[in-house]
Amino acid sequence: MGYRSRAAFKLIEIDEKDKLIRPGMTVVDLGSAPGSWSQVLRQRLARPGRQGIHGRIIALDILPMEPVADVEFVLGDFRDEEVDAQLSAMLDGQKVDLVLSDMAPNLSGVASADAARIAHVVELAVDFSHRHLKPSGALLVKCFNGSGYSQLVEEFKRVFHTVSPRKPPSSRSESSETFLLGRNLRV
Repeated sequence: MGYRSRAAFKLIEIDEKDKLIRPGMTVVDLGSAPGSWSQVLRQRLARPGRQGIHGRIIALDILPMEPVADVEFVLGDFRDEEVDAQLSAMLDGQKVDLVLSDMAPNLSGVASADAARIAHVVELAVDFSHRHLKPSGALLVKCFNGSGYSQLVEEFKRVFHTVSPRKPPSSRSESSETFLLGRNLRV
């Protein structure tokens, strides 16, 4: 399949190890543009031999995203009350099984400033998950190993019972990019 970015392979590799994506799930893809993670989700939830998916995928981003079949897209900032209200209406009181975030801030090259920006994006995803995940749910976020990383791990440990770092093979070895996986909310 022609994925929209290399990031698709990172999610595929993490999912092969951790079995995150299962039929029947409701999944939110935060910061979804250009849509490669939504494409992977759609493939993994596809009904064999039939049209449609077994589950639900909601993608949110402040940037427009070309449509992906069976993916509900919300254009806007998930921190905005209007966007959060729209998502809540779509969910109709239901909690989600999985939140994915491949978001990354624009980096300046100044390590301390970049660490703060990265931490902020991860904290936003954690806060979103705390509000919208089922107790048995999971959150996968992109982060960067370096200044502030250990504090992000500690934040995850305050919110989730199980926290695991992931460095998929398709992530360049020289890159500090890594992923944190949190499972089972501490309620």
